[in-house]
Amino acid sequence: MEVIYPGSFDPITNGHLDIIDRCAKKFDKVVVAILNNRSKNTLFTVEERKELLKKCLEGYDNIEIDTFSGLLIDYAKEKNITTMVRGLRAVSDFEYEMQMALVNRKLYEEIETLFMVSSGDYAYLSSSIVKEIAMFDGDVSCLVPEVVEKFLTEKIKGGKELK
Repeated sequence: MEVIYPGSFDPITNGHLDIIDRCAKKFDKVVVAILNNRSKNTLFTVEERKELLKKCLEGYDNIEIDTFSGLLIDYAKEKNITTMVRGLRAVSDFEYEMQMALVNRKLYEEIETLFMVSSGDYAYLSSSIVKEIAMFDGDVSCLVPEVVEKFLTEKIKGGKELK
């Protein structure tokens, strides 16, 4: 079975990686789909986020990293994928994700949304929290992979691009 795990991943966190790893163990193929929303003010470009994901996910042979713009449902149809995975951290996530799952099903009858509960170690973690901590020179080493931590620090301090 092939699934989509969509997100902004701005930046990717250990929580995202936990869900991706668990999906890679359960499904034949996982398409990690990075939303390229030009109207959203992201810290990292879509190309930078894709490169960071590639670095973090080296060694997996059943993961594809891709980008999309517009509606996730249109992307799923284009890729002919009928299952998506969404992570849940808290009850508030569930309310939003349930609403999105129902709308997505209305737009694309074949789509199923599977909810994966975050590990207790990451239930509090979000990309927004990571960025806020990093902007105040806080230690994010336990929240993101080392490659992300280094690039995040460089990006905030000097506006550097990923190489």
